[in-house]
This record gives sequence, structure tokens and C-alpha cells, in this order.
Amino acid sequence: MLRSIRVIPRALRSPEASVPAPRRSPDSPRFQARPRELGATRLAVPVGLHTGLGCDAVGVPARFGFKILSRLPAKGCVYADSDWWWWLVPAGSDHDLTWPLPACYAPGAEIPDRGPRLIHHPDGTSPYTPPIPLYLLVCQLTGIAPSWPAPPVGSSL
Repeated sequence: MLRSIRVIPRALRSPEASVPAPRRSPDSPRFQARPRELGATRLAVPVGLHTGLGCDAVGVPARFGFKILSRLPAKGCVYADSDWWWWLVPAGSDHDLTWPLPACYAPGAEIPDRGPRLIHHPDGTSPYTPPIPLYLLVCQLTGIAPSWPAPPVGSSL
């Protein structure tokens, strides 16, 4: 089977079509791709789970997701998209605690809208992952020593 290729005579071609677009190096400041504007979404808690403590979320890059999920003794709702995994934790789980980078703490479980989906449903009626074991695992996987402020120590001698 032969295919014919339509050839447009040079005289009929537009001058812009014959000049290739300039190529820029990825290091060039003009090459900087504009980040896609993402909206925000609030993680939806499945029906039947009790959220009396409020909901926040802790996100980690997807490369840590399976490691954390497999090592946690108790797991609540876990959501994932192509880049991030998110665990529901009780509201205020960042009180006097700094989550290590690259982890992301999301108050109100409001995260960038990349189409997260529920990938783990808890066995019980609580949607929460205990925040301290989650924090310790995130610290371990990122190589950052856990730290939180010590309570003031007083002496009554």
C-alpha cells in the first residue's frame, strides 16, 4: 500500500512555518515552566467514621508511602495521588511539633487538588492514624532526628 504525501510548494508556504521555533536550555530563565495552578480539596472522610477530634492531614511524597503504611501499627484513612500520600490525623497534631521536610502538614485536611483517592480504609470506626508513630516513621525515613520541646522542669526543694 502506497501513501501519498502532500507537498506544498515553497512559494505557498508561510515564512513563519519554515523557520523553526528557537529552543531554549532548561537552565534558561525564560524556559521556566509555569506551575499549574492547583485548587484545594478537603479529604472526604468515609461515611460511618467518627471525626469528633477534627481532621488534619499529613502528606509525604509517594516514594515514602508504602514504607510508612507497612510499618505503622495502626492505620487510619490513607489517601494517595500520583505524587503524595496523605494520612488523616486528629486536628492539632502539629501542636509543639515540627513535621520534617519533605512532609507536609495540612490543617483541616485541605490539600492540593491532584485527585486523591482513598487507598486504605481503617478497620474500626476511627479515621485517624496515631500521629506520634507516624511522626517517628517520617523522621526515620527522612533521616531527621525527632524533636519536640521538653516541658519546663521545676524544683521544689
